[in-house]
Amino acid sequence: MNAQAEPILSVRGLCKNFGALTVAQNIHLDLRPGDRTGLIGPNGAGKTTFVNLLTGVLKIDAGEIILGGTSIANAKAEERVRLGLARTHQINTLLLESPARENIAVAIAEREGFAWRSMRFEKQWQQCIEEADARLDEMGIAEIGGVEVRHLPYGEQRLLEIAIAMSLKPRVLLLDEPGAGVPSTEAHVIHDALDRLPSDIAILLIEHDMDLVFKFAKEIVVLVQGAVLIQGEPDVIAADAEVRSVYLGRSRD
Repeated sequence: MNAQAEPILSVRGLCKNFGALTVAQNIHLDLRPGDRTGLIGPNGAGKTTFVNLLTGVLKIDAGEIILGGTSIANAKAEERVRLGLARTHQINTLLLESPARENIAVAIAEREGFAWRSMRFEKQWQQCIEEADARLDEMGIAEIGGVEVRHLPYGEQRLLEIAIAMSLKPRVLLLDEPGAGVPSTEAHVIHDALDRLPSDIAILLIEHDMDLVFKFAKEIVVLVQGAVLIQGEPDVIAADAEVRSVYLGRSRD
């Protein structure tokens, strides 16, 4: 994290309501190249809603979102991806009947503007496959390239989704609960993979697994009822009595 660098993603006064229900209240957030930020909060705090606002799945009611100096508040979701904003999802969206490498190759083809369904035997498709294998290798799971996704352990499916997001060449990566549904016996693969992600991209980790958050994040934002309760380094967050009472439930000694 470089505190002197200009933010690659800047959020100012972000607000969203569903009728009388407020799900985002005047949220401010800066992410700089290399940042490792955790976003935590109790169920219903608005974490995934916040990610959906950033990525264009939901339209904001007020505020501003700046990515690399460009306002994206009114940009379509696919345009935000092209500008360098990628995400994973709480529930994976993988092609279960296809091999792992083809899941990534499809994302690469779409990134490059190829009509992948009509070029499966063309040179460009082979280039996509080769890059997909490189992405799997970067994630430490090169051996699963030819395996149909439905046969993969859930932890490896989560890693595959991160590899797909990385194939979009993001400047900002939003990880929406990458540990969700992963058995404790596989949790270490998520920890290890996050440590291998490129140091120059900004990462926002939304996660319920406090061990994962506190090992990964250099700064943590606590969201409660759609508003930022506190933001600071992990030791500050762990020591805050109000955070423990509303979310952590215990001290991290």
